[in-house]
Amino acid sequence: MILDLDRFLAAERPFWSELETMLDGLEADPHRARNLDTLRRFHYLYQRASSGLAQVQSFASEPALRRYLETLVARAYGESHEARRAPAGFSPRAFFTAGFPRAFRRHLRAFALAAGVTVAGAAFGGFAVALDVEAKPALIPFGHLAGDPAERVREEEKAVDDRLSGHKASFSSMLMTHNTRVAVFCLALGLTWGFGTLVLLFYNGVILGAVAVDYIAAGQTSFLLGWLLPHGVIEIPAFVLAGQAGFVLASALIGWGGARPAIAGAPSSRRQGEALAATAGARLRAAGPDLVTLIAGVAVMLIWAGFVEAFLSQYHEPVLPYSVKIAFGVCELVLLVLYLARAGRGAEGAA
Repeated sequence: MILDLDRFLAAERPFWSELETMLDGLEADPHRARNLDTLRRFHYLYQRASSGLAQVQSFASEPALRRYLETLVARAYGESHEARRAPAGFSPRAFFTAGFPRAFRRHLRAFALAAGVTVAGAAFGGFAVALDVEAKPALIPFGHLAGDPAERVREEEKAVDDRLSGHKASFSSMLMTHNTRVAVFCLALGLTWGFGTLVLLFYNGVILGAVAVDYIAAGQTSFLLGWLLPHGVIEIPAFVLAGQAGFVLASALIGWGGARPAIAGAPSSRRQGEALAATAGARLRAAGPDLVTLIAGVAVMLIWAGFVEAFLSQYHEPVLPYSVKIAFGVCELVLLVLYLARAGRGAEGAA
């Protein structure tokens, strides 16, 4: 049988467009109930698209048309055979024991990118201070860190009054609010296709590297570790996780594979643009739950880090031995790594 392609496209394209519209609606609101007539119509359109795909298989000169129909039929097949569970209510226990660590592991490449950018920034900041100490004021925006580290350590260690007495709660609240705002901003910068997230992560790394090298070069490594580790082993990974979320958002915006292939007698450029926008919207909807989970987990981590910084990190020898603070920070880091790597594994396997 010889197929008149032009007549075939003119006759079948409206049915394909109708099926595509129905699929967009199903993907946008998967838990909405559909009546029997709608489901019958969907099944009819699915069968018709499958039949059309079978008819164009022999047209070697129309690979774009074949790919388009293969994608359409595959989407319809997935909707026909997927068994969806009704959405459950939020469970804090499920979030902490499975949801957050599983969302983290689903996007390990984005995390590796965020961590790599932060490390690169730290290396740059450290080398800059090591090569030119005069660069420190330009790299470190905090006045109390711009001076001589040895002088600051002497002042901290001889202090007898608790300068945070009566203000610990407000200080920790300020830290939590500020750090959470920065983390959310880091995620939101994913809307710049990840460029803003990359810049912010790199800059945070520059500050960290510059401060670390400045104190190590001044012979204050014990003070540095005792000061930074208790809260830093949670706070720094939290910012990297926020960067991970920003890169996940960026990848959902950019997508993979570009625009949908054009077909003979294709719709207008406006229709093609609408189809591409719908695809980007579907990617964003798919990434949305993990983005919310990641940033919620980051917020919890920063709350803990705020408490630790206000009630522990600010106290130095002789009030609190550095060895105790360092040991506390190392324990936190080990537990965090084990938590993110292992929590929810059983649920993951059963899913």
